[in-house]
Amino acid sequence: MPRKPVTWYIATPADGTIEMSRQAGTPVNLAANVGQVIDHPNPCRNKWFDESDFSYFRMVKRVGEALEDTAIWPVTWPIRLWIVEPLGETGNWSQRHYPYRLLTHQIRVLEETDAHRALGPASRDVLNVVQQEIPERTVRWAADWDADPEGMRERKWNWEQCGGRTCGSGRWAESVALATSHARRESAAQLWIEHLARDTVDQVLADTDASQGARLYARGRAADLAVAAQHHTRFDAYVLDALRAAELDTPTRVAA
Repeated sequence: MPRKPVTWYIATPADGTIEMSRQAGTPVNLAANVGQVIDHPNPCRNKWFDESDFSYFRMVKRVGEALEDTAIWPVTWPIRLWIVEPLGETGNWSQRHYPYRLLTHQIRVLEETDAHRALGPASRDVLNVVQQEIPERTVRWAADWDADPEGMRERKWNWEQCGGRTCGSGRWAESVALATSHARRESAAQLWIEHLARDTVDQVLADTDASQGARLYARGRAADLAVAAQHHTRFDAYVLDALRAAELDTPTRVAA
């Protein structure tokens, strides 16, 4: 039975230029070269080591890791995602530790694909949470904290360490999500999802008088809520409710 062709991905900022190539002073723009073969402008001689800031093209076959090791910072959205074909000699730092990664000095840019795929199979749900739900909830989270910092600090600790009546603890659920992302080759996706969620909170609270404690609390709640969206088809309610921490949103008298 013939093997299924491997699809290789490279992620870039919105202008289509590989960020590492830009920082190295030899910008390579994939958007301007769709259908074309690109030779690396400064290939390393001792394969496959970094002899410069940009020694080879880096690509992945697991799309959930496409945002790993891109040098795109700060985390931003949207990005662009490209399907490329490696040409000539290829290599890898370690087939054991990076079986999803490939290095080469020549590529053909085949096409652009939907950028949201880099955030995993549930990417559309994740982006809806980040762009719609988190802005609506952030002000409430911050207000709850500043209305009763000591009480919320205690409730937050109980959720993190003990969980609720129908769900596990927050720290346990976070570790389950992290392990699942690693197993599914979506570690980079989860990292970006968390950053996008926290950055949304920062934007919403930028011109408010929310305390630092309230900001940190809202950032943590937002990151966990977005990660719950990432894995919502994989986890049952016991894990998802722990990540969403819905009990922290109920009035104290009801929680009691």
